[in-house]
Amino acid sequence: MKEKTSITLSKDLLAELDRLAGSKHSRSAFIERVLRKYLRDRARAARHARDLARINRAAGRLNLEAEEVLDYQASAG
Repeated sequence: MKEKTSITLSKDLLAELDRLAGSKHSRSAFIERVLRKYLRDRARAARHARDLARINRAAGRLNLEAEEVLDYQASAG
């Protein structure tokens, strides 16, 4: 369900909005599409940051394990 709202934008921004939206899309549809993409991108960036933090927390342990495997392989050969 859609809700009506009102926002105030500068004239130059509205002109650019109209140019980008073109005649096929309303301002509202264009703004909704842009906001949905922005929110998806923010959620993706947050997931990426959480994943990177997990990797960084485990990096020391994983590097130690890899070093032990390499040492074992070098001594077995």
